[in-house]
Amino acid sequence: MPLPRLQLVELEDLTWFPHTIRDLATDYLQFMETRFALHKPVVPLLRTMLENSKTSCIVDLCTGAGGPVLAIYEALAAEEIHVQFTLTDKFPNITAFQRLSSKYPSGIRYIADPVDATNVPKNLVGLRTMFNAFHHFAPRSARLVLESAVQARQPVGIFEIPERSLLMMVPFLFTPIFVALATPFIRPFRWKRLLWTYVVPLIPLTCWWDGLVSACRAYTVTEMLAMTQGFDDYDWKADRIGVRGQAGHLTHLLGIPRPSRI
Repeated sequence: MPLPRLQLVELEDLTWFPHTIRDLATDYLQFMETRFALHKPVVPLLRTMLENSKTSCIVDLCTGAGGPVLAIYEALAAEEIHVQFTLTDKFPNITAFQRLSSKYPSGIRYIADPVDATNVPKNLVGLRTMFNAFHHFAPRSARLVLESAVQARQPVGIFEIPERSLLMMVPFLFTPIFVALATPFIRPFRWKRLLWTYVVPLIPLTCWWDGLVSACRAYTVTEMLAMTQGFDDYDWKADRIGVRGQAGHLTHLLGIPRPSRI
């Protein structure tokens, strides 16, 4: 049985939180997601969604520092599935966006202005994805994320690694150690990353707190499906699958609009 869900506050959600610390913390998350290949279970799910929704465009919401976007893009390209990612965030990490876009200028672009996942501009057309960010939203706001996609009749895919269980929370207790060990390998190299990790450890403490809060706020499959009630012109599917070689799981919610009836 999952623990009761607690709507606590992550530091990176606060508007006053220093953007430098927020960006460096999301850099660490992006590094860990890539290092442990947490994107692998997502690729076949995305491939099927792209085929079923007949689109090659992906609008990524709450991108942060990029998360698994680059790894997913390259994995799809290796299967000769060519997509165009549009990166968005309420607090855009422009440096990270530019770095990703420079690798594949024709395949990865970004929106420099803030984009609210609960009210996405309707001109952003394509499969809406969200990687490890859905738990940031309280239930009412999380439903608005889905409602925004439904109103625009765009497919949506929610993918979450955080889990609301004691077993999966234990590793987060050691996050400051993980951050300290990973920092020398995070690219691009930045002196300020060393400063805010080893001299004034704001990055380790931010990742530690936000990681624990993420687990406390994670949604279960049942809770995700409950948010789709009333959106009857969509086909919804939710599940929890293992991540190969890891103890964790990927919880996902997929929604595709049904063909319009004439």
